[in-house]
Amino acid sequence: MKKSIGAKTFHFPAPVWLVGTYDADGRPNLMAASWTGICCSQPPCAMVAVRKARHTYANLLARKAFTLSIPSEEQVKIADYMGLVSGRKVDKFRQAGLTAVRGEHVDAPYAEEFPAVMECRLLHTLELGSHTQFIGEIVDVKIEADALDERGAPLAAKLKPFVYLDGYWGLGRYLGDAFTIGKEIEAA
Repeated sequence: MKKSIGAKTFHFPAPVWLVGTYDADGRPNLMAASWTGICCSQPPCAMVAVRKARHTYANLLARKAFTLSIPSEEQVKIADYMGLVSGRKVDKFRQAGLTAVRGEHVDAPYAEEFPAVMECRLLHTLELGSHTQFIGEIVDVKIEADALDERGAPLAAKLKPFVYLDGYWGLGRYLGDAFTIGKEIEAA
């Protein structure tokens, strides 16, 4: 039997992505975010929800661009650090030993060390209450070449993304091919 726990945020597990922006002084910044995701396929879009008090909030509005990076399991400490301190007070790139790279297509940075990054141009903002949802058109995706299969598709086993689930968790065992495994039910 299920038990009601009331109206709460329930994004479980949550992806761990890093939002890259430039601030008013042109300094690169990264913010850890779990309230993120893909939200449209045509045009390809991603979104992130950010509180107004965050340093990244003003950066997003001013530059109208952001990057979303996917760190690997080996970079979990760095990703956690990006959510612990504010870019108003600390140069997070320098402190974490990361190399800031200017986006090729948008006015936003990313860290060279992360295995995957999406460059996004801000399309829409939606005030929701405690957070504002920023929707960006994905204008380019960059992935380490050794994390791609022969068709150019990303390999999760090579990217090694992780999720937040009352702590950080790597991905578990492979369960089956998408858009295929469910056909067993159809055949029954």
